[in-house]
Amino acid sequence: MPEAEERAIRTLKHFTATLQANQVGRVLAFGTSAIRVARNQQAFLARIQAETNITVKVLSGDEEAQFIYYGVNKALRLENDRALIVDIGGGSVEFIIAGEGRMLWHTSLEIGAQRLMEKFHHHDPIAPEEITGLMTFLATEMKPVLQAIWQFMPKTLAGSSGTFDTLSDIFCLKHQIQTEPNAPETPLTIQGFEEIYADLIQKDRNARLAIPGMIEMRVDMIVVACCLIRFLLDQHRFTSIRVSSYSMKEGILERLDYL
Repeated sequence: MPEAEERAIRTLKHFTATLQANQVGRVLAFGTSAIRVARNQQAFLARIQAETNITVKVLSGDEEAQFIYYGVNKALRLENDRALIVDIGGGSVEFIIAGEGRMLWHTSLEIGAQRLMEKFHHHDPIAPEEITGLMTFLATEMKPVLQAIWQFMPKTLAGSSGTFDTLSDIFCLKHQIQTEPNAPETPLTIQGFEEIYADLIQKDRNARLAIPGMIEMRVDMIVVACCLIRFLLDQHRFTSIRVSSYSMKEGILERLDYL
């Protein structure tokens, strides 16, 4: 989309000016799902290079999942806890099963919240038949994930990035839980998620936006993202949800010596 490209170029030019003002010598830039699947990928990357002097490395889904693992593991210390890490982006969702201090399995699927919203969320509040269609779609698309879950039997669902951050914010405000600024982990429970989910699917956009802790950036995609989480909880008995404040960018920083 031309308007999305222009926004990206404007943002990168702003970043470039800030980097130059602070005399930053080394710049690492990464592209994920939107650039991975873009038909004009090479032309867009060339334009970024020409107009900003920034070279963007496009990550494969596997590479993105690996960086997410390093970020989440740094925050949650999963060495003794077998967990399914889920990172719900707009374009893709990364699934990683971790345990014994390493990745046991990982994949990236192009079923991000923006794609699910465009495909299924056409009424507001979302219609029951849209939820049914979404769940049926996930049952097909997520077969590899379900097979891995049944093989490795993770106990914890570990969420990272926007949707889980917002769910944790809503949960903490509702239960008057104080959190430390920049804490690597923030609170959320399975029961807490279920209560938020039941509320979200009954509300229209304005009512969702009025929920304490909701931000406008998340208000549209959070419904289908929560349907994906609900699907996972229906398919497997997790004993807890943990929310990592760290994700891909922190994973990249963790592996900086190898880049």
